[in-house]
Amino acid sequence: MRQAIVEFTNVNVDFTPHDCRWVPKSARFVVVGETAKSTGVLSVFQLNESGVETMNTIQRASGLKCCTFGSHTLPERFLVAATLRGELETWDLEQPLGPVNSTNAHETAINSIDGAGGGAHGIGPLEIVTGDRHGVVKVWDLRQKGPVAIFSPSRVPACECWSVAFGNSFDDTERCILAGYENGDLKLFDLRMGKVRFETNLANGVCSVEFDRKDIPMNKFIATCLESQFLIFDARTQHSIEGLASKTHNIRSKTTLWGVRHLPQDRELMMALLGDGSVEFYRYEYPTHRETLHPDGSLRGVVGEAKRIGSSLLSTQPINSWDWHAERKGLAVCTSFDQCVRVMVAH
Repeated sequence: MRQAIVEFTNVNVDFTPHDCRWVPKSARFVVVGETAKSTGVLSVFQLNESGVETMNTIQRASGLKCCTFGSHTLPERFLVAATLRGELETWDLEQPLGPVNSTNAHETAINSIDGAGGGAHGIGPLEIVTGDRHGVVKVWDLRQKGPVAIFSPSRVPACECWSVAFGNSFDDTERCILAGYENGDLKLFDLRMGKVRFETNLANGVCSVEFDRKDIPMNKFIATCLESQFLIFDARTQHSIEGLASKTHNIRSKTTLWGVRHLPQDRELMMALLGDGSVEFYRYEYPTHRETLHPDGSLRGVVGEAKRIGSSLLSTQPINSWDWHAERKGLAVCTSFDQCVRVMVAH
């Protein structure tokens, strides 16, 4: 069944947007980015029946690269934003005169951020994970001064970490982190064990990683690449030698795949963000059997298929961020390098 992807409204901004997030339990969303003078901008918008209204715009000394509400608690709903100078800033959007807290987190620009433990259904401690241009991945409990875990690259020179994501956070002790790197490395860190649980190389730079859901035992995750493809990994069964089973899906356009974002209300639906300015909607179909017998007598995972069920051309520039609304199924906000922020409806 085909799915429609419709633009409800849009707003132009005078900076390059890098990331966008819905404010939890609201019709507001946040967009962060960088001006032509390399300063930062944090803008808050309100969605209403007639379109989008700008509520507040905050100027910062350094460009803002990414942000998350992933470790927020209700009703505070604090935003954590990362800068191109390596800082982490915590913001109370109800009192936006300045950040609640600011930490010199990395020695270089932070490329990616994710949060876990927060929200209405959060499990485990409130934590932030960040990845930087030197390939360093750090885990933060912002109630503490320093990182609670650091994963440094073993290669010299180091490759950039382009994307990080939490997963396997289904109780108070279990939690994993995915990290994707510019050289194609993909690593799964086990925070409870403090070590790499799985790693492989995808041959192309890993632009984005995401679990289908972060607050359940690992089920599957996706990694997107520079060269027109994404890989789905079955994360339920790990073979002792072959690791996690995966399947490569090639998209129709010869372009970078900036990311894939799973629908919060249905983890089998996901939106792919393309470098040609389009988006593609996919539905994951599970295999008949999720495990098969390896010749050595052990079990290995089996991966299903991602079926494209819709697409839409939104811009002449890459779609570089997308966030689904956690309460309104099919409602999303996205940004593009054409300096346009779009509110989308998928149905």
